[in-house]
Amino acid sequence: MPFFSVKVPKDYEKNERLDKFIASLPDGMNRSKLKSGVTEILINAKKAKLSQKLKAGDQIDIQWEDNIPDNIEPENIPLDIVYEDENVTVVNKKQGMVTHPACGNWEHTLVNALLFHWGREAFETLKEGTASEILERRRPGIVHRLDKETSGIIITAKNRDSEEWLQKQFKDRTIQKEYICICQG
Repeated sequence: MPFFSVKVPKDYEKNERLDKFIASLPDGMNRSKLKSGVTEILINAKKAKLSQKLKAGDQIDIQWEDNIPDNIEPENIPLDIVYEDENVTVVNKKQGMVTHPACGNWEHTLVNALLFHWGREAFETLKEGTASEILERRRPGIVHRLDKETSGIIITAKNRDSEEWLQKQFKDRTIQKEYICICQG
């Protein structure tokens, strides 16, 4: 079971919750991972909650389970497809949909919906290896992403050649993107 340990600096002056403090650390965990996988939290060797406020010098020890599924399963989730050919599927992603499986969101993602739409089988996840190898196996076809609460157009690759070509376009910033924002209130 993974274990995380950190000491709050002696010059710490904020009045911050434990979960926000951990998420702010360079090697910390995001708040959704903390919420979904924590099995035990100790502050100064006493049981604590994620909402506990921290003080300078506090010793934090967190134990969690990474409940990574063995497979990413295709799911029959309706998609608003804007364009599709043999290489890409362009989707108008709805607000509230997570783009790819990750901690705390292992199902009901755009990737799950695309696997079903493309008629693909379950996709085996990697649990060990380099970070890029693990991530690549959790986001087949995804060349860029939109945050969960952001709606909009997302282009996805249906094959490895298209995926590599599109990823290079995003990495090299040779792709042109335009954003339109509609606000109310």
